Amino acid sequence: MTTTAVRPPSRPRTARRPPPHGPSRPPRNLGRHLFLAGVSLLWLVPLLWAVYTSLRSYDDTARHGYFSWPHSIGPENFTDAWTQSGMPHFFLNSVLITVPAVLGTLLFSAAVAFHVSRFDFRFNLALLMLFTAGNLLPAQVLVTPLYRLYLLVPLPGWMSDSFLLYNSAWGIIAIHIAYQCGFCTFVLSNYMKTIPKEISEAAVVDGAQVWRQFFQIILPLCRPAFAALATLESIWIYNDFFWPLTLIETGDKRPVTSALANLQGQYFTNPNLIAAGALMTAIPTLLVYFALQRQFISGLTIGSGKG
Repeated sequence: MTTTAVRPPSRPRTARRPPPHGPSRPPRNLGRHLFLAGVSLLWLVPLLWAVYTSLRSYDDTARHGYFSWPHSIGPENFTDAWTQSGMPHFFLNSVLITVPAVLGTLLFSAAVAFHVSRFDFRFNLALLMLFTAGNLLPAQVLVTPLYRLYLLVPLPGWMSDSFLLYNSAWGIIAIHIAYQCGFCTFVLSNYMKTIPKEISEAAVVDGAQVWRQFFQIILPLCRPAFAALATLESIWIYNDFFWPLTLIETGDKRPVTSALANLQGQYFTNPNLIAAGALMTAIPTLLVYFALQRQFISGLTIGSGKG
């Protein structure tokens, strides 16, 4: 004789009452959002003012003032700045300086960071501190000894028509690499320490040499960090005005940031024309940022969720 268990009757489900409608509360982060929006607008004021000034003619601003409603707007300042300053030539100079400097900085920094982060030796921390300490010196302190050094370093004629490191693009590339390697080494070494050492140990078991570990294993894993550093270094090196002005004597060899000086006359300066030229010089940095935006943000947020 079999018996079946009798289940107790289930209670009917009752719908949950919605909470009574009370006075709506403001969002908890409303003050933070308003503060960030205000700071963003305040940050954009100089850029928007430069755009506004560059679209107005000098006669209009001279007659009615810069804080007046524009009576004529046009792209004439941009075309004049492009032709009068010889900007295409200086853009090419900036590319010839920025691209090798960024690539050389990332390559040398990655090599030092790889040795510091993946191998244990006595002067490991001291070597990292030595590379990082170079960024603590202001550039103005190094001008005089660096100027004398550049006058003593010879170069072949195919590298410099002055036969010296002074007044050549190679000198600007060298100082950018030397000055930026400290920061990049610090960032890359910290990132490489997050890569499990078991990967390198497995590569050693498979017979991979140190150079193969560096180029085929570690460097591909550091792609987000490279993208973030490449974006920052491209902007910093491209916008540099101090080193070319100090270490390059010939005006035709200087980068595009120095080309803005060609828009200033001896007795007359057109601020509207200079504003248009400054906006055009900023276009390549914006293109670099938008091209590497996703990798740049992911490189900055790496490790933020690790305890």
